[in-house]
Amino acid sequence: MGAGRNAKNAAIALLVPLPSILFYLSFLHHYTATGDGDSLSPLWKWCSHHPVLLANSLFFLNVNLLFWVIGIVQSSHWMIDLYWTVIPVLLVHYYATHPLAQYNWWRSRVVILMTWAWSIRLSHNYFRRERWQWGAREDWRFTDMRHQYGKHWWWVSFFSIYVSQQVFLTGICLPLYVVQSVKKPWNIWDFVAVVVCVCGIIIAYYADTQLHNFVTRNTKLKELGMPMVPNLDKGLWRYSRHPNYFGEQLWWWGLVVFAWNIGHGWTFVGPLINSMCLAYVTKLVENRMMKQDYRTEAYRLYQKTTSVWIPWFKSSPSAKDKST
Repeated sequence: MGAGRNAKNAAIALLVPLPSILFYLSFLHHYTATGDGDSLSPLWKWCSHHPVLLANSLFFLNVNLLFWVIGIVQSSHWMIDLYWTVIPVLLVHYYATHPLAQYNWWRSRVVILMTWAWSIRLSHNYFRRERWQWGAREDWRFTDMRHQYGKHWWWVSFFSIYVSQQVFLTGICLPLYVVQSVKKPWNIWDFVAVVVCVCGIIIAYYADTQLHNFVTRNTKLKELGMPMVPNLDKGLWRYSRHPNYFGEQLWWWGLVVFAWNIGHGWTFVGPLINSMCLAYVTKLVENRMMKQDYRTEAYRLYQKTTSVWIPWFKSSPSAKDKST
């Protein structure tokens, strides 16, 4: 990937959220200027009364439409993958600064800090995987769908990538909204939520690091013409076939504990849908692994002895076969 294209993609990625940011800052300016908001125009008044609808409207216009147009022009929908790590940070600050926000100071600040930690961890993993390049490639699942839908991909991509991502992202981020809209004293369940969230971030970081080291080592072996290691079954991967997915789910469900603790357990719906989607992605990933001849046999054995998500002790292949 050339330096010019890399710089261009970096500039696009940094500038693309500006429409939403500038619109929101303009809204805050008008709201502050009127004192209590009673003299606002109908548009600004609507924005002040409907924080979740406003967030979804900005997402639709700035992400769904703008990202989609850029993806069509570039023939690559790479940017939504990167912005998975950024949008939750933007949302948590948006909900915390909206005029309707009311919250416990400690809970709000702890969740904001942890959301930044989660984002930095995921962003680091993204750029490390992409060799510190911006938009070098799009998600392999999008590439597969591009081939599957052919000439219809230009419009199918709008729904399959962007509209669906809005449902997932705004849904799993609903606990961030609740945390910034309910003022309830900090209690023991907040500590439990912090432990779950932090454990999720740490597990995902170490799992992704171990995976990155494994892929890097195999790449070097391939370049040297040497046999590649067929399967990663060391470290956290000894106890789970997808410990990085497990850590990511712990993070989102930890946020649900925050929301449940302040009376909004219904927000579990977002992470539940995301977990179900990730279960499907897990199946796609494992099918892809099985198609690689050099690792098929080893991975089949790995499936028989190792837990899918939740880390657990290995079982014997014979016992697994008898249970099936």
